[in-house]
Amino acid sequence: MVNIELYRVFYTVAKCGSLTRAAEELFISQPAVSQAIKQLEGQLGTPLFNRTHRGMELTAQGGKLIYAQVEEALSLLDGAENKLIELKTTASGTLRIGATDSIFSNILADKIVEYNKKYPAVHIELITGTTPETLTQLKDNKCDIGFINMPIEDKDVSFKGTVAHLSDVFVASPVRFASLKGVKVPLSKLQEYPLLMIESNTVARRALAAFMQSLGAVLSPDIEVANWDLMLKFARCGMGIGCIPREYAAALLDSGELFEVDVSPALPVRAVGMALPKNVAAPYALREFMNMFV
Repeated sequence: MVNIELYRVFYTVAKCGSLTRAAEELFISQPAVSQAIKQLEGQLGTPLFNRTHRGMELTAQGGKLIYAQVEEALSLLDGAENKLIELKTTASGTLRIGATDSIFSNILADKIVEYNKKYPAVHIELITGTTPETLTQLKDNKCDIGFINMPIEDKDVSFKGTVAHLSDVFVASPVRFASLKGVKVPLSKLQEYPLLMIESNTVARRALAAFMQSLGAVLSPDIEVANWDLMLKFARCGMGIGCIPREYAAALLDSGELFEVDVSPALPVRAVGMALPKNVAAPYALREFMNMFV
């Protein structure tokens, strides 16, 4: 197959009508231009130019036959290269973000609003799912960036660091559980009270179970809930003591509708991490969104 650069030399010579001017435009020597034309003519098996005292003229049965197609092909290639350059240097296209509802609401919402104001040309697609679902989306290249509950390990995605910390705490209604307010409560003693917990297949629940196992204890819920909003509603109504990131319960804790149970030992701090599909180059629009978390 003919090297595309030979066609580029051919097009430039035809446009300039001179080996000298073509060499100047291509920033190569005149002998190199002449040699490229000879090489292309040899590979195509036909003369492309007539060498005249006026310069280089396209032959009727060679150069003139292919000039228009070569011009169009080079234009398409240049356009494709420019699109790639634009992708690397300007924020455009679609940005697909994966996360849980809670991470979107409590951690990402303000950043997404800020990003949209800065780069309104970028279409933002929000893909809601559990952390395992987000990891699957990343691995299937259906998501450009994922924000996931840690700790978790997966060698098939590329982790890019922590964007937020989550402090799991126990919260309760001051109406029903007033006796626990302001009192240091042994963690294992909580099993004497009705407990609200997130579903067992979540990262948060597994982290709690692992910590309790390290203490040689178990906490079993009376009610399992599918999301944090439902847990807060049940806890506020006094249905039980909920285990939830303090950051997600901040509004109700500040208003006094819930209080934080002072347990001993305190639960370990978790994190929300940022992950990308593995071995996929990040376009400019994605890099700019990632920079908002640095």
